[in-house]
Amino acid sequence: MKRHFEQELELLKTSLIKMGSVAESAVAHSIDALLRQDNALAQSVIDGDERVNQLEVEIDTAIVDLLVLQQPVAIDLRFILAAQKINNDLERIGDHAVNIAESAITLMNSVTREQLLELPDMAVTTQSMLRDAIDGFIRSDVVLGRRVLELDDRIDDMNRKIRAEVASGMKNGSQSIVGGLELVRVSRNLERIADLATNIAEEVIFVVQARVVKHHAEEKP
Repeated sequence: MKRHFEQELELLKTSLIKMGSVAESAVAHSIDALLRQDNALAQSVIDGDERVNQLEVEIDTAIVDLLVLQQPVAIDLRFILAAQKINNDLERIGDHAVNIAESAITLMNSVTREQLLELPDMAVTTQSMLRDAIDGFIRSDVVLGRRVLELDDRIDDMNRKIRAEVASGMKNGSQSIVGGLELVRVSRNLERIADLATNIAEEVIFVVQARVVKHHAEEKP
């Protein structure tokens, strides 16, 4: 029975790794579609969202079965509870990738590299956070998890700066209203992906160290 349970846990981890790879690819492709103004690539991200949704349902089912049939305790229970949250976070990351792909299509051939402002740099940092969060989960690496947490404020600052610059551009006429709103939408979705990567990193720390770091809880008495 114990060996069967361990096999089921390993299958759950493998499924989450697969979903993480799919979500990470969706984000990368949506950003590439925007930067390269590639309509076909953007559409492939939108069309591929069903795969992420399907994986989420499959993983949810496996988690319920483990909780009900195996009644895990200690670190195994922490892992399963964290897996449930990470599963939801990865599905939402897929949704944000779709949003960026939709903006890429709207902005097709109507925005210059200069008008993207700091979005390329913001995208690089966001992708790095997501990659480290997923790798931290795979390796049970708390160092990677904490690296993700440290970058969250930088993304928030970039998002605020981009919104301010877009607003200024729309006021002085150097940026169209439609284009400006789509750039803000991309920035907001990148910020949300970074937030979700931070959530995943927090779950890594919870599983490995049984420490709750969400909302700076570990700093409170």
